[in-house]
Parts: sequence; structure tokens; C-alpha cells
Amino acid sequence: MPFDDDGFVGLLSERALRDPDGIYARFNGEPVSYGALDRQACAFAAHLHASGIAPGECVAVMMKNSIAAIACVFGLAKAAVAWVPVNAQQRGDGLRYLLSHSGPRLVIVDEDLAALVSEALPSTGAPTILVHGPDGGLDAILAETSAFNQPPPAPDAVFAIMYTSGTTGRPKGVIVSHRMLRLAAEGVGLVSAAQPGEVLFVWEPLYHIGGAQLLPLPMIRDVTLAMVERFSASRFWSQVKAEGASHIHYLGGILQILLKQPPGPLDRDHGVRIAWGGGCPPDIWPQFQQRFGVEIRECYGMTEASSITTCNDSGVVGSVGRRMPWFGVALLGPDGHPVPNGERGEIVVETTLPGAIFPGYLDNPEATAKALRNGRLHTGDLGSFDTDGNLYFHGRMTDSVRCRGENVSAWEVEHVAAEHEAVEDCAMIGVAADIGEQDIKLFVKPSEGAILDPATLSDWLGRRLAPYQNPRYIALVDEFERTASQRIMKHKLSPRLDDCWDRAALAER
Repeated sequence: MPFDDDGFVGLLSERALRDPDGIYARFNGEPVSYGALDRQACAFAAHLHASGIAPGECVAVMMKNSIAAIACVFGLAKAAVAWVPVNAQQRGDGLRYLLSHSGPRLVIVDEDLAALVSEALPSTGAPTILVHGPDGGLDAILAETSAFNQPPPAPDAVFAIMYTSGTTGRPKGVIVSHRMLRLAAEGVGLVSAAQPGEVLFVWEPLYHIGGAQLLPLPMIRDVTLAMVERFSASRFWSQVKAEGASHIHYLGGILQILLKQPPGPLDRDHGVRIAWGGGCPPDIWPQFQQRFGVEIRECYGMTEASSITTCNDSGVVGSVGRRMPWFGVALLGPDGHPVPNGERGEIVVETTLPGAIFPGYLDNPEATAKALRNGRLHTGDLGSFDTDGNLYFHGRMTDSVRCRGENVSAWEVEHVAAEHEAVEDCAMIGVAADIGEQDIKLFVKPSEGAILDPATLSDWLGRRLAPYQNPRYIALVDEFERTASQRIMKHKLSPRLDDCWDRAALAER
């Protein structure tokens, strides 16, 4: 199928002229037409221009999913102003850093989050705050009928500064162009195999690339987006059915969480034909397909490379598939040379399409130089190829622990632990060891209603993991702090040794 990388802003204007009453998306069941969305986006772009915010300058947006949030993003794009999406869960120092580092001229915020933004901004020289809510000014701006007739931005103009999740340290601001977002949407079209008239269920927030990449998709594939406020395991299938969705998206542990919900009549009565996304463990893959009757289509990618690098359209269980048409993928060993099939190497992405890989991180030359070398993106992820050229993902190179002289992959330990029937989700970190390099601490969130005994879980893990992989410490948690894409924020997990069960202490008794 042909693809286009000329940006996406013009697509909305063209569709609004051709099909003004057509439905672009629904939010909690409330529809927004192409014509209405384009009018709101034009009104906001005109407001930005009248306020003296120039193309290339930044505007931060801290909003939960809503029709107004969509209109703001398209308005910023029309005005060639860089969108800085801010996670609506950000607080304190993390929020202060994002608002300081990006240097926005304006901050748009939901009314219930406005106090947090005010506290995070400096007392002098702070940007203007525009509030979305009954007592704010955004709604009045979006209701105006101001025309905006500027030509669409160039494909390589900056569309957004999207900060990485920051699971291990300070987030980095990925510079995302209009071309990159268009390619991300084209990639979603290939992964999802969406057909005209179908409905994609959207739980992921727009302030994450997983949500943002869907914004051009209705114009590219003639589909409708069905958006909800957030992911809810208990309401998921009823929401999906109510929206008539044909596609669902997953990341992180979403599929495992859904599998661990009690069986119900909607398990096979929901209308979904494809689940697409990243992070489906090989053992979960057939279980999910069999129980829910949907096809799994796995992909791999990073925001830095237009979101989607590979796509599995062959059904090979466990594989993230083969490269997008505009990318090449190499697996390099520590010596910088390609590794043989079956062996693990760093996933390195290259492209024949200039601009498909990001130009760098905002004001972070050190991180940029580490990621971009000789025009190629060094992802820091481990992968392997099979003899048919299918790529397999093996986790982050840095997300490992040196224990008893062995490198222990967090990805491998977590995927085994997640198979336990009483484990809803889990995360592994390295902690200080009495002797040697590190010990392993596993954090576990029990499934709803389950009673989980750490000693019993440890025995269960011991039968499935190598001795050096079996966590010494197990901590039970009620909930994890998560990124916008539902990934666990490991840097916020406690490294203490006195707040958890200790296998070594038990052995000494």
C-alpha cells in the first residue's frame, strides 16, 4: 500500500471541505465532525498567531483526553507551533523540569490541574496559563469562527517535543517533526490493517506517542477513533462493544491484565478482530487469541524513529515482525559488527527516507550523540533475528542486574513472574548486595482478590528460573506508579531492604 510523508495538517482541512459532517472521533460517546474539529483548530491557530506566538516556539499542554485537547493539537500544528505534551499525572519536581526545560510561551491545562501548573512555574517570567474548563478561557477561543489560511508547515517543521517516559532518569525531549507523525500514523495503518469504516478504540492518552500517532489515521484510513478517558480493565470490553470497535491497542502489561479479569459473556461478544501494539509475551499471545478470539499484531518502535519500526503481519508468535518500508534494522554486537542469526545484538535503525529518524533531543547534545551515530539510531534495545528475518525483542540493554557474576534481564524475570495466576503485574530492580554486585528485588501487585504469599511465590519462581535469576527480595504493592503508556516507573521503586520479604533471611532460620 502506498504511503505519504508530506505531513498531516492538510489532511484535516481537505476532509473538512469534502465531508464536513463525517465523524472524525467520539469521546465518551460524544462525536466530533471533521468540519467542527477543523473550525476549532483554525480558531485556536488564529488565537496563537494573534497572541504573538511564532512558528517554532513551544506551547505546553497538560490535558486529559477530550475533544478540546484534539482541537488544541491540530491548532498548534496548523500554526506550526511546537506542541509539548505533558503527562496529566505529573507533579512537583518532574512537572517543574518539563515546564522549565521546554521553555513554553503558553501552558494550556485542564481546570482541575491548573493549581499544579501554577505551583510548578517560576514566580517571575512565567508563561501565560490558559485553562480548559467552565471557568477557563480555552472553550471560548475554540467556539470562535476565526479563519486561518496559512499554508501547512513543511514536513520537517517541528510538530512536538515529546518527552520520554523517564523510567530510569530525567526525561529527554524527542524532537518530532510533522513528517514523523505522518509516518507514525502510516505505520499504525500497516500494523492494524484497519479498513475503511472500522472503529479503533483509544484508551491511551494523547500526551503519549501511542495516542498522538492516531490523530492523522482517520484521514489516512477512513476510520473513526473511539476515545475514552483512561484504561479500565473492568469496563474494557463493555466500552469496546458499546463503541462498535474493531481494533484495540495494547502496551506494557495490558493484555496480561485483561487475561486476569474474571471470564464473562463479553469475552467473545465484543466485535474486535485485531489487537495491535507492543509488549505481548510469547506465552500470553495464544492465550489471548484463544480466549478473546482476536488476532494479535505485534510491532516494535520508539518515538525517536517515527514510533513504529517493525510489524508482525505473519502471526509468528513472539516476533515483533519485519521492518517498515522506510526503515532498515541491524543487530550489532559490542564490537559494532552484525551478530549472526539467533544471537542477540543492539537494535540499530537506519532509513532511506530523510527525516524518518528524529534530529535529536531538545538541548541535550550528549544524549543525542549517544543515540544518533553515523545517521543511525542506536536504540539501546536487544534483539535477535531468526532465519526468516523476523525480529525478536529481548528488553533494554540497561534494564538488567549483575547478580552472582551473571547478567539477569529484568524482562525475562518479569515475564516468568507475570505467568503466576495471583500476579497482576510486577517489576524487577537491582539492590545492594551483602556480597558481590547486586541482588534482585521483585515488586508484585497481586490480582484482585488474590492472597499472595511471598515464600510460596519464591518457590514457584525457583522452579522456573535459574538460581541466580530468582529474586532474593519480594515486595507486595497495592499499585505501581506508571507512565502514560502504562509502563511501570522503576526509578520510583524503593531500593530498601527492610520493607520486603527476604529469601536469604528465611533460609537462615
